[in-house]
Amino acid sequence: MRRHSCFVFLFCGIFLPRILGFPQTNTSIDCESLLPNYEDEPQTSVPPYLIAVSFDKFEPGNEIQVSLEALKDVGFKEFNLQAREIGEDVPVGTFKITDPNTKGLECHNMTNSAVSNANSGVKQKITTTWIAPQDVRDLQFIATVVQDLEKFWVGIQSKTLTPTHSESVNGTGKSKRKVCFECIC
Repeated sequence: MRRHSCFVFLFCGIFLPRILGFPQTNTSIDCESLLPNYEDEPQTSVPPYLIAVSFDKFEPGNEIQVSLEALKDVGFKEFNLQAREIGEDVPVGTFKITDPNTKGLECHNMTNSAVSNANSGVKQKITTTWIAPQDVRDLQFIATVVQDLEKFWVGIQSKTLTPTHSESVNGTGKSKRKVCFECIC
């Protein structure tokens, strides 16, 4: 009888919420792959979400406002948003948490290097502030957005942002280019 009670308890606590469609409380999205710990596969359709940024260019220390929003009335429950250099899988920069529906995450041992949902309520839009780091190349904001337990999109990207400092400038701010003082007329 004791074994039977244990089985019923486990079934009710683990499997019943999934069967009835209740939200899981232990969901998370991996910092590197951006895959949630769901059994379902990501959607391959065009995502009904958009990442908007306040600037196309940035300098170290600049604060850029970043919004993740639903394009239709679909909303979303969970998300993971990061800034990554093009072709890389490690987040860069840090987020300043400004929206009560968001919380900072520690990815790759960097505090607030990603932003996620602070609650499982349905959201239409979240806004956060990203602080640009030193020595970074072209980057994009990338996100995984979870609409519900069966529908999520991985790898949603913003437009490309470019640092304003030129690669031809060294650490002192002086140009590495040679200047020709002779003019040929």
